[in-house]
Amino acid sequence: MPAENLRWETIEALKKSTKAKIAFDPYWSERGEDILAGCREVLSLSPRSGVVLERLGPLPSQTSRSSVGFSSGDSSPGLSKNSASASSSGSIPDINGRSTTLYSAPPFRTESEAPSEDLKDEDADVSDVSSPVSLPSISLLSPKAMETAGQILKFEEQQREKAKLALKLRQEMQEKLVAEVASSESEQLKRFEEFMELKQRQEYQSMRDMMDRETKESIGRQEKLKEEQRHRMKILNLRLREAEQQRLKEAELERQRQAEGRERLRSLNTIQEEILQLNQLLDPTKLAGTDLPAASISSLSTRGNQLCSQVSEVVRKTAEGEFPSVDDMTVAERALHEMRALIRLMQEEVAEAQEKKKKEQEEEEELRKKKALQAQQEAQKKAEQSAKEKAQRKGLQNSAEDSTLKWFKELQESASKCAQSFDQINCSKDPQTKKLKLELQKAATIPVSQISSNSGSQLREIFDKIDKLLSGRPVISGGKSVSTSQHPQGLDFVCYKLAEKFVKQGEEEVASHHEAAFPIAVVASGIWELHPRVGDFLLAHLHKKCPYAVPHYPPMKEGTPVEEYQRILGYRVDDSGVEGQDSFLKRMSGMIRLYAAIIQLKWPYSTKQGSPHSLNHGWRWIAQMLNMEPIADITATLLFDFLEVCGHALVKQYQYQFWKLILLLKEEYFPRIEAVTSSGQMGSVIRLKQFLETSLQSRQISPPKGQLSSTFWRT
Repeated sequence: MPAENLRWETIEALKKSTKAKIAFDPYWSERGEDILAGCREVLSLSPRSGVVLERLGPLPSQTSRSSVGFSSGDSSPGLSKNSASASSSGSIPDINGRSTTLYSAPPFRTESEAPSEDLKDEDADVSDVSSPVSLPSISLLSPKAMETAGQILKFEEQQREKAKLALKLRQEMQEKLVAEVASSESEQLKRFEEFMELKQRQEYQSMRDMMDRETKESIGRQEKLKEEQRHRMKILNLRLREAEQQRLKEAELERQRQAEGRERLRSLNTIQEEILQLNQLLDPTKLAGTDLPAASISSLSTRGNQLCSQVSEVVRKTAEGEFPSVDDMTVAERALHEMRALIRLMQEEVAEAQEKKKKEQEEEEELRKKKALQAQQEAQKKAEQSAKEKAQRKGLQNSAEDSTLKWFKELQESASKCAQSFDQINCSKDPQTKKLKLELQKAATIPVSQISSNSGSQLREIFDKIDKLLSGRPVISGGKSVSTSQHPQGLDFVCYKLAEKFVKQGEEEVASHHEAAFPIAVVASGIWELHPRVGDFLLAHLHKKCPYAVPHYPPMKEGTPVEEYQRILGYRVDDSGVEGQDSFLKRMSGMIRLYAAIIQLKWPYSTKQGSPHSLNHGWRWIAQMLNMEPIADITATLLFDFLEVCGHALVKQYQYQFWKLILLLKEEYFPRIEAVTSSGQMGSVIRLKQFLETSLQSRQISPPKGQLSSTFWRT
């Protein structure tokens, strides 16, 4: 920049000037001298002053020559430091107030030499020196000369002071400029260093990036090589595995072939053994005791021997260490089938002969049984007629009332129509529909199976889940979401299956654990209240499996098979026959206990009053049971179970009227039960008698075991 160039030019000019050559002694302080002591010189007049002094006036040549000394050490004449000074009346006072000796100035120099001398005189300072004794002094007699010399000295002193001040200002400016230059240079140096540092960092970063790229590329190449190596190894392993699998497969095939051969050999031996055993059945000596003709026995024996020979031929081939082939096995099996056919033919012929003989015997036995049956039927008709006459005389019935039967038939028809309505979902062959049916059935039946008396909160969760399903909202079953709205007949299907499951729980769970009736009944009652169709289907299923819950004793119609009539009465009939009486009574007891629990319970969180199937149905059931002729073993069992579960609630509801009913049961109806009960069926009768006697004596019926308390719903 221009300012910087000027600065450097100024410094260069000062360096070349004489002022830059001022001697400086750094040890002046140690010697006790002034800082400018080394720079001061003896005061001398400039060449111009010498010229002025020569022109002051006419002085004697001797005096002037002797008074004024000329410097001989310089090439130009003038006043020197060694020249004598002339004194007139004393010494000339200098600026500092000390006496100084004035030396005569040398003559005027040439113009070419003057600047350097003048520069030296201007830079020199006046020093205090005493006039040497050895030098001669000069006396200036002219006052004007003295005044002129004094003014010259004063002017020089002023110029010297100005020069010092200017030099000081210049030095200060120079120091300031140098400081600014130094500061600027320092800042530039810092910026330069920062720039160099940035450049180094950039270079380092670029080198680092380059190294990272190279490293990544190297790693990538290594990974690629590793991947290629793994791929090659994988291919080799696959080939080795395929070869090993092929070897194993061949070995397995060989082993399988050997196993099949051994298996065929064992089968062949078994076939031969069986044929030989069957052939023994065709022995003429054994068949002689049967009613078969001799020609038939001879033909059967001959054919049996031929089949044995065929199998022996096949076995003879395997004696050489070979396995029988498939064709050999086909021949042996065909021979075995034919042998079996011969045996069946022989057995059929023997059976026909025996059947013919047996038929003749059965005809004789049938005639004998018919005669005995006719006599028994006549006796039974007489007994039934006498029983009817006796019942009519005493006011008892053999069947339910017409209104009860009508109600029973309506419920069965409603359940049947519902079953027909979801026949599409029940009999569909579509995989999706089958899957939906299974999921809906699980969603309806699994919560009922989980009902227990563990805690009220669990029971409420089960109730909410069933209610949610019946309301058409999706529920989670088996980890899947299912809803009745997924199929048009979904709701009918769920209602029907849910009611069926409730009755099944009574038939199985309550029959085994009587206390389980109450949690199942309270959930069923709550669902019945919110969804009445479920209650109707529940009654329909209950009446179908246990007609005594109506109560109804179905009569046997003409032409009805005995097994079918037993099913109508509630017995289980399968291929093994009819179930035992104990199992039958146990199931009937479980269902009656569930029914007795339902009519007295209501869902505790319901806003409605009373149960949807209230206690008046319990009163009606007992009244109708007492109006019908008792049945051995069944009537006593069901009355005891019903009263044990529901008796306490009926006493609280009807009080004195109910005790009258119990008294009627004890005094008038119980003897009828004893009359129709045999000695081997008195267990249920004794339990009922003890219950009635205890209740009448204490004038109270104890609450049933397992009844849910108010604290249960807080668990």
